[in-house]
Amino acid sequence: MKTQISIIGCGWLGLPLAKNLINEEYIVKGSTTSSNKLEVLISHNIQPFLVSLEESGISGNYSEFLKGSSILIINIPPGLRKNPNKNHVKEIKHLIKAAEQQSIEKVLYISSTSVFEDEAHFPIITAETPPNATSNSSKQLIDIEALLQTTPNFKTTILRFGGLIGDDRHPAKYLAGRTGVSNPKAPINLIHQSDCISIITSIVKKNHWGTVFNAAFPFHPNKSDYYISYCNQKNLAAPKFNTSEESKGKLVDSSKLVQLLNYSFKVRP
Repeated sequence: MKTQISIIGCGWLGLPLAKNLINEEYIVKGSTTSSNKLEVLISHNIQPFLVSLEESGISGNYSEFLKGSSILIINIPPGLRKNPNKNHVKEIKHLIKAAEQQSIEKVLYISSTSVFEDEAHFPIITAETPPNATSNSSKQLIDIEALLQTTPNFKTTILRFGGLIGDDRHPAKYLAGRTGVSNPKAPINLIHQSDCISIITSIVKKNHWGTVFNAAFPFHPNKSDYYISYCNQKNLAAPKFNTSEESKGKLVDSSKLVQLLNYSFKVRP
């Protein structure tokens, strides 16, 4: 009998992830908050559901979305840039309750290395490093990680990605031509979409639950060297960095993931 997986959030990462899991012979239910994307999910053999997390509860047929799945992948951004006063923790609490009601056994939570503070001495961040970031969005992610890890009715794996890039998405396009860019000496911590998908698929296939992974490509030149070089290669206007202030950053170590999953990163940033 095929394993069924529910993915909440079938956007830039979730949609190609769902397609890859289907290719690996999993049954996939996928959620979106946009009704016009339902046909896109159907076209890729993803069972489509219109589901939205809100502070007051969950809208949509979330029970059917979760029903019959043994694995839930939570892949939704907190949305705090658009709505900084939102309580995303409360939204996830509703999802945890619904997952427990539908007897979800395993949860994969897509988090971020932003749960770690940038510091002047560029600390090496391992999967065992305690999260310490203080921004509102980071603190909410930290709270959600703790909630999921301490929920007794399913096993949770936390997967913290570095900066997400893809063939159609790269921070250099945003930085191109800008002046006064901060932290020129800070190491980069980027990861390509295809590696994200491969890592998630590997966790599912190899049953690595109840743990924490960091995931960033093991290539960490400083920001100014990397982005100036990248922009020059792509014929973009190179950014100009602010060298008058001390750089702050961190270096994300993904060695636990490499060792436990026997994983080799595929796409260098």
